[in-house]
Parts: sequence; C-alpha cells; structure tokens
Amino acid sequence: MPTEEEAKRDGSTPAVWVVDLHKSFGDQKVLNGINLSVSSGETLAVLGRSGTGKSVLLRIIIGLQTPDSGAVRIHGQDIEGLDLDHLSAIRMKMGFSFQHSALYDSLTVEQNVAFPLERHTKMSASERSTRVKELLSSVGMEQDLKKLPSDISGGMQKRVGLARALALQPEILLLDEPTAGLDPITSGEIDNLVLKSQKEHALTSIVVTHDLQSAKTIADRVALLDKGHVVTQGSFKELAESNDEFVREFFHRDS
Repeated sequence: MPTEEEAKRDGSTPAVWVVDLHKSFGDQKVLNGINLSVSSGETLAVLGRSGTGKSVLLRIIIGLQTPDSGAVRIHGQDIEGLDLDHLSAIRMKMGFSFQHSALYDSLTVEQNVAFPLERHTKMSASERSTRVKELLSSVGMEQDLKKLPSDISGGMQKRVGLARALALQPEILLLDEPTAGLDPITSGEIDNLVLKSQKEHALTSIVVTHDLQSAKTIADRVALLDKGHVVTQGSFKELAESNDEFVREFFHRDS
C-alpha cells in the first residue's frame, strides 16, 4: 500500500483507502489496525474466518458505523467528521449490497430497486420506471418486478440487491457475502453478474466473502483478515501458494 506522501507525489490516490482502522464493541476488538487500499477499477476480495470484522469494515467504509480511530478516505476525502450532506454525497458514489439482501418485505422487486432513485434523484416516474427495468433486466429479473421478496428465492433476492446497489450508477461497489447460502450454480451466476457489472461500469469493488471460488473468480487481489489484522494480501494464486501456516490452513482447509 502506498504511503500518503507517495500517493501525493505520483497521483496514485486509491479509490478506497483504509488507514490504521480500529473498532471495538465493549471489550471485543474487532478491527485492530486495518490498512488497505483499493485502486480505481480494482476488485479486492476480503477473506477471513467468521467474526474477524469483515462486515464491520464494509459498514465503516460506507459510513454506517464509525471507527474508534483511524481513517477511511474515498478518492482522497476523509469521511470521518463530515456533516450529513457531505457524507451523503460520498455515499451516493457507493453501492452497497447487504449479506441478506435487506430488501423491504412490503415493497415489490420493482419498488425495492426504485427506492434509492426516489430518494436521491429528480427522475420522473417514467424515467425511474425505465431505469429500474434496465437494472432488473441486467440481472435477469425483468420478469419478476411485481413480486414481493418473499415470493422469490435467495439467489433471486441477491440479484435484486445487486440491481439496487447499482441503481445510482456508483463508482464503488461494496458487496457483503454475495454468494452466501447459495448453491454452486447460483453462486456462479452471481459471480458472473458481478464481473459483468465491473466490466461495464469500470467499478472499484470490495467483496467480503467466505467463498474461495468466488474470490478466485471475481477478485484482482485478495486480503486475508485474522484477529482484526490484515495477515497478508496479494493475488489469489500468491495466497494459495503461501507457506504461511495460517494462510495455508485457510486456503486448503477443505483439501
């Protein structure tokens, strides 16, 4: 990861920059000095055992939780201490898909995807409708726009969550366990949708996942977390071939 001075000199300011991030809940240290950077157009997969703070990291990056110390910079802008208007403006550049999709149960698929457009744009009803249909078509859900979340499968809910995350045409996409709980075929379909979105929109992405195959498929680089620290980072191949005992155990635990 470049130092701050190096980034200023060569103009390589990362799209997302996490600097010495700490977060505790009571006596439990969840993040204990996290340092990560993601370049524009790059996809970083964040791996680690349950309880290592991966989802908390995403929530801090998007501003849903605040760190105890450290900094999160989006395109060089430190988000800590920003007033709500400025923080909202930065959030508009980021799309976030929750682990369990977090769709509104009482809204249809169409209404769920339209929700951020209604809140954050001045689109007319006709323009919103066109945009929502385009988004749902891009994830293969154009035939299900009138259904409620309870009427569709978990994999379909993930597709809708991805469509909603892309609604405001974000520059940065944050995905929390996009393939969790899905069968291998559906997981592969979600991976392909993520790859398609990244390619079409030149997105910068951070993907939290337990799914090694998914990380191998969609990520340019992988970071492995343990006990609140980044243990190592590099390409999937580099980590899979590592001689470090913990890294080897993590990558070959099913072998």
